Amino acid sequence: MIKSIDKSHSKTDLIDIINSINVPIIFSHSHNKRDIQEKLEELFTEDKDLSFKPNVYNINTIKDLQIYVANPNPKKVLSVKDKSNVMRICREICKYCKNKYIVEKTNYKNITDLHDDMRYIVQFGDLPSVRRACKLMNKNIQKIQQWIPIISPQVKKTLLEKEKSKNVFSFGLKATKGNYILKFD
Repeated sequence: MIKSIDKSHSKTDLIDIINSINVPIIFSHSHNKRDIQEKLEELFTEDKDLSFKPNVYNINTIKDLQIYVANPNPKKVLSVKDKSNVMRICREICKYCKNKYIVEKTNYKNITDLHDDMRYIVQFGDLPSVRRACKLMNKNIQKIQQWIPIISPQVKKTLLEKEKSKNVFSFGLKATKGNYILKFD
């Protein structure tokens, strides 16, 4: 049974998935979203047994790809109102962390209200402010639990690429093999 592709996946999301896992589909950027969806659905109807190399989407087979695109896009898009609310909560949590984890110096009445807010914002791990709030909360020596933000595969991929670009080393030494003669005066 072939499920249709969920409408929450944008054209750029589909192109990114196709390029990341090397799906054998030929398309150009002039194609619209519907054309790319039709090509993917055409691939699903064929009885090809394709497997993909390890990737950030955790897609290994065509069946995994079909399940991934049939479900809503995990990259959550917030409305302006929701995003401003999440950002306000992040500011309060960062304020709590910067004031040496003292609840009385914030607008929270007790620690459970703060933990409820943390449970709410953890699901929006694509926002850098949420990741920062989780990082600061994890530094608390009196923490009750580990706060791990939920990050979509697309953002994980960009974070990994960013980390790799930071770790590029340029050494001033070049090693060559061969026979050399040294003469000292």
